[in-house]
Amino acid sequence: MSAQDTEDFGAENLSEKSRMIPSLPPYDMDDQLLPREPRSTWCCLAWTLVVLMMNALVFLINLLLLFVIFTVVLLPTIVVVYFGFQCHSQVLHSSARYCKSILDDNSSSALIILGFIIMSPLIVVAMVTYCSLARRLRLFMCFQPYSRAVYKGVKWRWYEEGGLCGCAKGWNAQVKAWV
Repeated sequence: MSAQDTEDFGAENLSEKSRMIPSLPPYDMDDQLLPREPRSTWCCLAWTLVVLMMNALVFLINLLLLFVIFTVVLLPTIVVVYFGFQCHSQVLHSSARYCKSILDDNSSSALIILGFIIMSPLIVVAMVTYCSLARRLRLFMCFQPYSRAVYKGVKWRWYEEGGLCGCAKGWNAQVKAWV
C-alpha cells in the first residue's frame, strides 16, 4: 500500500467518526460552556439535593393546582352523588328532613346516575383548565435538569426568561392549542 492509500484510509475513517455524534447538539450554544467543567463529588451531591428539592417543590405546586382545579370543577358532581347516596335507603338512609320530604329511593338513584353521567364532561373541562393554566404560567419549564448539578456554569432556565418560570414576562395571548 502506498502512503497516499494510507492517508486516504485514515481520512475516510476520520470522516466516518466525525459523522457519528453521540447526542444532538444544543439548540442554544450560549446555554453551555464548551467543554463543561464537572463539579467535585460533594459539590455535585449538594447541587443534586438542591435540584431535587426544587423539582419536588414544583411537582407539589403542580399537584396542588391540579387538586384545586379538579375539586372546584367537579364540585357539582360531588354534591349530587353525595346527596344521592346519603338519602338512598339501601346505602346510608339519613334521617335528615330533606331526605324524608323531598328525596325518595327513586330520586336518590336518579341523583347518583346523574352525578356519574355529568362527571365525564366535567373531568374534560377540569383537565383543559389545568393544562391551559399550566401552559400560561409555564409551570413545566420550572423543572430543572440533572446536568445543573453535575456541571458548573449551566444557566437556570427561569433566570433568562424574566423571572421565576417566566411568569413575570406576562401573558402570551397569541399562544393557542387544540385540546
